[in-house]
Amino acid sequence: MKSSTLQSNVLSFYDICTFAAGIAGNLFAFVLFVSPIPTFRRITRNRSTEQFSGLPYVYTLLNCLICFWYGLPCVSYGVFLVATVNSIGAIFQLLYISLFLTFGDNARRLKICGLLIGVFAVFGLIVYVSLEMFDHQSRQTFIGYLSVASLISMFASPLFIINLVVRTKSVEFMPFHLSLATFLMSISFFAYGLLLNDFFIYIPNGIGSVLGVIQLLVYAYYNKRSREESSPPLLVS
Repeated sequence: MKSSTLQSNVLSFYDICTFAAGIAGNLFAFVLFVSPIPTFRRITRNRSTEQFSGLPYVYTLLNCLICFWYGLPCVSYGVFLVATVNSIGAIFQLLYISLFLTFGDNARRLKICGLLIGVFAVFGLIVYVSLEMFDHQSRQTFIGYLSVASLISMFASPLFIINLVVRTKSVEFMPFHLSLATFLMSISFFAYGLLLNDFFIYIPNGIGSVLGVIQLLVYAYYNKRSREESSPPLLVS
């Protein structure tokens, strides 16, 4: 009787930790999703997309849709918090893309429309193939590998920013709060995947956590260096 009670208490503690890790990942991801809002305030105020590119938002939309599909019960059991965060992410990307369609010039609108149609066509094909050609276990494997590839490429994109920071010796283009949110989101979903023993969640987010640490170390080094270089010289006699 005591052993069964202890087992249920351990199980409930495990469930709480798993749920907490997933919720934390959702919250930190939300910080990333709302981070472009100042950019789009500027676009709305100036009624022009200026030199801003819509490609990152289109690609992020595809990533969110693939990961959203992976998190649904028809593909994976017990990872619904992956579906919730990516559904919210997809909504934000659609809102941002709609502003590019509203305030962009004709050439940019045409390009974004073409890419958007391509994203929905690819996602529709993925859904159709996964439902028609695979059973549940094979479907999870198929979509899981797609989500891993998509997430790794997304986590690797800050490497270009790191390269820019190293070349310019300035952290101007790598805001600290975004780097920190990316790391915290990755580490939260890494823990979530480990607790669920889900290879397709903890592997890409583990890589994201490592890249997040590198990003924070680069920020700390060049931020300290820029402060030292800008500090006033000591008075000498």
